Amino acid sequence: MIFDPIYFLFVAPAILLSLIAKTMTESRFRKYSKVPPASGLTGAQAAYQLMRREGLNDVAVEKVQGFLSDHYDPRARVLRLSPSVHDGRSLSSVGVACHEAGHALQHSQNYSPLALRSALVPATNFTSKLSMPLLFIGLLLSAGPTGRLMMISGAILLSVSVLFTLVTLPVEWDASARAKRLMVTNGIVSPMQEKDAGAVLDAAFLTYLAAAVSAIMTLLYWLYRSGLIGGRR
Repeated sequence: MIFDPIYFLFVAPAILLSLIAKTMTESRFRKYSKVPPASGLTGAQAAYQLMRREGLNDVAVEKVQGFLSDHYDPRARVLRLSPSVHDGRSLSSVGVACHEAGHALQHSQNYSPLALRSALVPATNFTSKLSMPLLFIGLLLSAGPTGRLMMISGAILLSVSVLFTLVTLPVEWDASARAKRLMVTNGIVSPMQEKDAGAVLDAAFLTYLAAAVSAIMTLLYWLYRSGLIGGRR
């Protein structure tokens, strides 16, 4: 697949979108990391305040290493924030922190797309380990029916990862929408700062969109190679 120019034709849009999203996210984070929120809170303090005022009192906030490595762990019920978000007093910091708090609120309210994504994690982890070996072996044997069968089987397994990336989109969009709204209603940012505080979240959403496009185009490529689409046999 590495030397197949057709593959790059399939994934080129996703690569371009991913580069744009990464550049926009980092650029906006740096830009708004210089602008303090009206409340003067750090990212960690903003996340705590948002969750407490929304009645969520059993989620901890921890600092983890890395740049924009922020995430919510539903099993441990912990928000893990990168140093620049955890300790930063900026629109970028409170925006990202409140986005992760939005995931915690989704969890506490049994938001169905989040529950579905969590349920897909074990299957995604399992199928992702098997799909590529099957696809590559099938590619080596593609001249015969065995190779085609293996590619089809690998593509079926790969579709689980595609489903995971698609389910992730409404989860991330909703978390950002909650963060934008609740940052204002809970006094973390002023109404005039809402757009700027959410700017980095809008760019970050593009990274999830790029991942979904990449997964879809990769699946379509393998379906093409297996002969299920495009008339190849």
